[in-house]
Amino acid sequence: MKPEALPHTRLPVTALLALTTASFIATANESMPAGLLPRIADAFAVTPAWAGQWVTACALGSGLAAIPLTLALQGWPRRRVLQWAVAIFCVGNAVTALSSSFVLTLLARLLVGVATGVAWSLLAGYARRLAAPALQGRATALAMLGIPVALALGVPLSAWLGGLVGWRWVFGLLSAMSLLLMLWVRVKVPDFAGQPAHRRLSFAAVLQRPGVRPVLAVVMLWIMAHYTLYTYIAPFLASVGLAAAVEQALLVFGAGALLGLWLTGC
Repeated sequence: MKPEALPHTRLPVTALLALTTASFIATANESMPAGLLPRIADAFAVTPAWAGQWVTACALGSGLAAIPLTLALQGWPRRRVLQWAVAIFCVGNAVTALSSSFVLTLLARLLVGVATGVAWSLLAGYARRLAAPALQGRATALAMLGIPVALALGVPLSAWLGGLVGWRWVFGLLSAMSLLLMLWVRVKVPDFAGQPAHRRLSFAAVLQRPGVRPVLAVVMLWIMAHYTLYTYIAPFLASVGLAAAVEQALLVFGAGALLGLWLTGC
């Protein structure tokens, strides 16, 4: 489908749902180990604190790569960037599912984090370009719906599934979803040109834009607080005799995220 063929009176739902799936997988990349932490620690014979470094590696890759890689790739066609990010999701999660080396798996999570950072910088703008101006807000909301869905349903379900068939199958499922998403994006998501050379901004220029640094600071502090608790929620619950309630706790957490989004959107 060519961009100029997009409808101007309705949302391109099929294309936007591909972006929703991408935001779902990106969120799962970062948060899914939280519900599986005790099982991961047992599998590699490490402490839960060390197993939690999977989340650290993913966050580190995302944080370090998001702005520099986004700037480096801003001239690339948008669909190519998205497909490369999703391809790395596929490979990184496959390595996580199959690897018996803790160090190799940490490197895989770091690589997945790099791709996740690129995806976050791409998805909202991509969604807006898919829709007519009057529908761009709804398009962005639909594309980013994968975040609360992953938190409310995906992470609790992964914790339950990890107990049922093993945590490696959860990451194998993420890898398979990424592979299918690559095909979906190729067939159903229109491509757009990257930024022309005369419109590209340097890293320093981005940081100098009004409001960027305060927003980055607030987001950094919020993410730090969020993942400090969320990453170790399963070991914490186990320490107070609630190891069997991990799935329910994650479900409540996700429901709170949905409620917060609804309240702020009212």
